[in-house]
Amino acid sequence: MSDTSPQQQVDIFANDNRQRHFAELCNALYERELYALGKKAPNNIKLLQRRLSGLPYHIKNAAEYLLDHTAPIEVDIHNGSWQAKQSAKCVVQKHNSEKSQSWFHSHASMGLPVPVYVNDMGIESIELDSIDRIEQDSHRLHVNKHGWFHLDGSFEGEPSHPHQKKVLLLPNKLNLTAACCGHTWNHKGKSVPRALSLRELLLSTKINWKTFKG
Repeated sequence: MSDTSPQQQVDIFANDNRQRHFAELCNALYERELYALGKKAPNNIKLLQRRLSGLPYHIKNAAEYLLDHTAPIEVDIHNGSWQAKQSAKCVVQKHNSEKSQSWFHSHASMGLPVPVYVNDMGIESIELDSIDRIEQDSHRLHVNKHGWFHLDGSFEGEPSHPHQKKVLLLPNKLNLTAACCGHTWNHKGKSVPRALSLRELLLSTKINWKTFKG
């Protein structure tokens, strides 16, 4: 006769499920990141070695967060991604420059995850970035990947080509959900979601969803 109580059996089963899901998430994230590195590997061997050596730590952190998340969006265990219903039209259509100016003037802070709208040759997406410099006197801020923006959201830098546009969006529930889930749009409407980079996925773990209502 087993000495294991029903509650202990439930706990063991739950732990087994967690370990299996954790392994699935890690495998999915490793596969995606190694594929990305294979396509865009840095020419500097030492830089590549440093990125590879840091993968286990970052992937385990991301997987742990995805398993324990309290975000109002779902996790796809098999793909290591966020999922939520996609808006029929790109969320940039709800951008309000005056509201952005006011919000970023009052709430911009170092390290804050922010959504950036990118239109590249007609393909629209929302990328996650983070604030790494703020200049209130000149009403602008800098984000790690995409560069300088005015507080109203307008891009201050030069686009990579004539058919590219960028806008810094308010970090609200609508925009951050689109960014976390990799939602994309084209001239026909909704398109196939893009896979987030590991950097973006880690940024998504820094979002404080409790600040958003609804």
